[in-house]
This record gives sequence, structure tokens and C-alpha cells, in this order.
Amino acid sequence: MSYERFTSRVSQEEHDFYQIKNAAAEFYRVNRIPEELERVLNELFLHKPGDVHGYLANYFTKLSAAPRISRLKGKEVYDARGQVTIEAEVFCIICNKEQSISSASISCHFGPKETSLDWKAQSKERSDHVMTAVQWINEPLNNLLKEQNPCDQSEADLILSNFFMAHYLEEKKARNKEKEESGSPSQSDVLLPSPPPAHTKDKKSADKGKKSNAAEKPFPPAEPPEPVLLGSLAIGSVSLALAKTGARIKGVPLYKHIAALRNQEAPAQFQIPVSLVTLLSCGKTSPGKLSLLEEVILIPKVGQRVKQIITMTLELQKETMRIMNTSTKAGATQTVTCDNGAPAVSYERPEQPLDLITEACANLGLALGTEIHLALNCAAPELMDYSKGKYEISTGVLKSPDELADMYQTLISKYPAVVALIDPFRREDTEQWEKLSSVIGDSCSLLSDITYKPQAAPLPGVRGLILKHRNETTVSDLIRITSEQPGAVLIGTACSEPCSDDSLSHVAVGLGLDYIKLGGLSGAERMTKYNQLISIEEELTQQGMLVSKEQHPPPLFPEKPQEQSTPA
Repeated sequence: MSYERFTSRVSQEEHDFYQIKNAAAEFYRVNRIPEELERVLNELFLHKPGDVHGYLANYFTKLSAAPRISRLKGKEVYDARGQVTIEAEVFCIICNKEQSISSASISCHFGPKETSLDWKAQSKERSDHVMTAVQWINEPLNNLLKEQNPCDQSEADLILSNFFMAHYLEEKKARNKEKEESGSPSQSDVLLPSPPPAHTKDKKSADKGKKSNAAEKPFPPAEPPEPVLLGSLAIGSVSLALAKTGARIKGVPLYKHIAALRNQEAPAQFQIPVSLVTLLSCGKTSPGKLSLLEEVILIPKVGQRVKQIITMTLELQKETMRIMNTSTKAGATQTVTCDNGAPAVSYERPEQPLDLITEACANLGLALGTEIHLALNCAAPELMDYSKGKYEISTGVLKSPDELADMYQTLISKYPAVVALIDPFRREDTEQWEKLSSVIGDSCSLLSDITYKPQAAPLPGVRGLILKHRNETTVSDLIRITSEQPGAVLIGTACSEPCSDDSLSHVAVGLGLDYIKLGGLSGAERMTKYNQLISIEEELTQQGMLVSKEQHPPPLFPEKPQEQSTPA
């Protein structure tokens, strides 16, 4: 190689190296690397931490770019009943690496319980819902939320709600077009069939039936059920997963994150919702003839800790079982646990379980009506026999809406510890809702479960609503509903809850609710949530942020002069 070629090559390498150095210096200058290095080295020397590299890592992590959603992942999982449901997982880019931040799974419902579908059809329907939800999460929702700020809950929920509404309107348009082409009447145009002839045991009862039928009022037909859109489960699951992601990125518990979303800033004090615990079940799935009382619910004295409530409830349940076992000739009876986590008892009349609880409280020295109150989840819409226009409250025992209202009035008069009735009628029996509310006054509150009719007009006489986080309900929806109706909403759980997800407890505390209805004291899906409530309560106590009310607030009890909350 000649000298000229050698010097030319060296000059080119020096030139390239010079350009690289200049580019690097400009890159460092633009990104303020020298200043940050000088600052961190000075602070490092001043603090002299034991973990030098950990200190440096924490320092530069604070300077890293804000996390962004990189992708969503939807997958099939199984709920507490072994049925397939959906789980949404959120991935973010953090410090140039993709990480799985959180996942969530919520309750699902595909229509009212009184569906006529057999188990195969129900399984197929559920599978279609879940498969569509998986597809929504992995494709369109993934594309819509990619690069979004996971901490901006309102913006993400707006995207989710707009996506759902577009599909809902499209589905509604398709259904209306199908109806027009088929020429079939709407459900409101279909008349109820006439009741079949009654087969009475004697002439006297037949004559009595004729008189009562002649005096009965026209029977309001059932409102058409709210259609459940295939895939809607994806909306609520993704929304909750994003809320958990935002909480984790900010380094705060989920309940504090939701409280900050609701109040625009983190509150200085929190309260733990009063746990409404299901004591007994005498619903349609219980072994006895009685179907009216789906749940007999314990309302503990205000100010009690969650552990105290659980301990008291367990003692009361043991005493009720002891009384039942000693009162039967066969000795101990086998206890069946319902889907709501409570023991199912075999009775024929609604007074019997209330008498049982009254006796158990007396044996334990618990003042029923002072230390303990009761709520009854009647679940009456599931008991309607539409061929007869009456409620079958017990096997072979039918009552018209007016007769049922009279029965409730008698029951509440006899058992003043009962301070709330949940779903005592169908929504369509508005006259009876109003009638019962006027006769019971402040002694008992009427509550309505709005799971299947979230957008319906309020019922007359109803003081409170039970809300469940299901399907297309976003975290922003929960915040809006509870803000618009403060003190009127209880949050409830369902038998199809995911086993290991304790988010509902965080949501209830974060929303500042007064009551939470988690069901009975059995099953991983419920005890996980009770345990989480205990953990939150202990954490807030240690931080001095827990307050306790001195009296039961509405909707379960009438409004009284407001008393100051006192530190717990």
C-alpha cells in the first residue's frame, strides 16, 4: 500500500470518528446527560447509600418516559363456578421494555336468571360471549388503546364506551331491520295467555278463587329484557385492568387510585363500607318449599371492624345450625351451601327463618334490632308465574302483587329488625312498590337491583340501588353513578365472581360507599374480598386515615341529623 493511500485511509477514519464524537456530544447535550450525571453523582456522594447501583437505578427511573400501553391480551379463564369467562391483561412499555402490568376479570351476565334455555344452550351462549370478548380485546380494542396513557382512566373509558355504543347501535339497527322484514310484533304487543282453569280441592276454595280473580287488577306484562351485546364483557374487564395498571404505575393501592379519580385528588380520610353478610338462603334453589327469601342478610352495628362482623356472623350461623339440628327428630341435618355462599335451609313459610334467627340471637345475647338488623333479598322477579299472574312464594302458594304487598307489611310489623327489602316485586308492579313504601314508611327501605336494567327509570318508593360491576360497566361509569346518587348505592357481588380477584373491595372503598354486599362466608371468590377489606382497614388504621360513622347512613336507614365522623 502506498503512503498516499495509507494517509488517505487514516484521514477518513479520523474524520468518521470525529463525526461520531460530535454526534454523540450533540445527543448528550440535547438529552441533558452531562447535567443529570453531575447531579446524580453529587447526590450519590452526599447520601452515600448502601446500595449505590440501586440508588442510581431509582434516580434514572424517575426520569424515564411515561409508560404507554403497548398491547392488550384477552384470554379465557374459569370463574368460581367453573364456567368460562374472560380476563384482560395490560402490557406497557416501561424503561424500553414491555411488561405485563396487571390483569382483571369481572362478573358476567347474559340475561335474567329466568331464561328458558337449557344448560347446553346456556353454555353455547356463554362461549359465544367469551369468544367475542377475546376477539374484541385482542384486535380492535388493542389497536384503539395502543400508545394511550394507562393512567388516564377517563380517556380510556371514553374510548371503550364509544366502541361499545357503536356496536350496540349497529346490533340494534340489525334487530329492528330483522323485525321489520319478519313482521313479528314486539314483546310489548304480545298479550299474556289467559290463566288455565284452577284445579281446586273443594267447591269452597273454587268459589273463593273465582271471587278473588274477579276482584284482581289487570296484570302488567313483563318489560322486555335488556339485550346483552356479545363481547360486552370485554369493556368492563379492560376498564378495571387499566385502573389496576394506573394504580400500580403510580405506586398506590387501587382504592386510593379510584378515590383520586372520583375526587380529582387523593382524599385525606377513608371509610370502610359496612359489610352486609348473607346469613341464610331460602330461595328457589334451597331444599325447602319456601322460595321467597333468596337471602336473609345481616346488617351489623355501625362502627364494627370487618373481623368482628365475620366472627359474629359465624357464631350466629353455628347457633342457627345447632337449633335446626336439635329440633329435627333425625338429629344433625346436612347443610347445603348456595351459590351466594350461605347455608340453604328448608322451610315452608317466610316467618320460619326469621324466627330461627330471633331465637339464635337471644341464645347468644345479641340484641336483634339494636346490635343486629336484617335485610331480605326477596328476588321476587324470579318467582313470577306469568301464566297465572302471581308470585309463587312457596311451592303451590301463589300471591297477587297486592297480596304480596300485604304480606310484606305484616312481616315487617312482626319483625321490626327487618329494615330493608331487596326486589320485593317485579319492576312492572310500580303500584305495589309505591303502596308498600307508603305503608311501611321509615321503618323499612325498599331497594332495587339494577343489574339488568341499569338505564331504567327509578321505581316509586325505592331508596337505594344495588349495583354490580358487570359487562360493559366501566370504572368511570361506577364513579359517575355513585357521584350522581350519593348514599343511595350499594355495591354487590355475584356467584360468578372470579376466584382470586379482590378488586371489588378496592372499588367499594375508593368510591366511598357506605355498604358492600359480598354474600355468605364461604367460597374463595367471597372470602378473598372479605380478607382484602380487612387488609385495607388495617392499612388505613395504621396510617391514621380511617374514619367511622356513628350511625347507619341511608339507604338502609332513614336520614337523621348529620353527626360528625370520628376517627376510628
